[in-house]
Amino acid sequence: MREDLHVVVERDPSVRGRLEAALHPALTALWTHRVAHRLHTRGHRMAARLLARWARRLTAVEIHPGAVLGRRVFIDHGAAVVIGETCTVGDDVTIYHQVTLGAVGWWSDNNRPQGARRHPVVGRNVVLGTNATVLGPVTVGDDAVIGAQALVNKDVPEGTRMLAATATTGRRGPSEDVIASIASAGSW
Repeated sequence: MREDLHVVVERDPSVRGRLEAALHPALTALWTHRVAHRLHTRGHRMAARLLARWARRLTAVEIHPGAVLGRRVFIDHGAAVVIGETCTVGDDVTIYHQVTLGAVGWWSDNNRPQGARRHPVVGRNVVLGTNATVLGPVTVGDDAVIGAQALVNKDVPEGTRMLAATATTGRRGPSEDVIASIASAGSW
């Protein structure tokens, strides 16, 4: 717990000390996950799921009790982070808000052999930017950076930067539909 507090102070410039770090919402999610994971691995799956659900309601961070998290994992802000059941996250990983470490979907995962990995393995010293999405049984190598809004569904070699396209400036023509230009498929 001392190590987790130190990481929050070290990586969040808005936090001035350990007492303030103790109020960081991601710590509640991480500490609760550590207890839920122990329950899960000892066969107390229902108690683990209930604890994980409680933490999700309290922090808006959803970590499946089966996920394995390394030491000094830092979830900045925490809101809308999802970490799936067979996911493994290495030591010293930084995860920003709205990151998903998820499976591809039931249509694919139901065809995998029983016990097969469905979620990513994230190496050591990885940074996962805001709204990054890593899907499927991919491996993200050590020291990689997954940029904000990047969608990753293939293995990422060690030390690689995976960056999403950056917004560009454009002028709106007189007949352009503003809603059509700003809406995404998820908006409907």
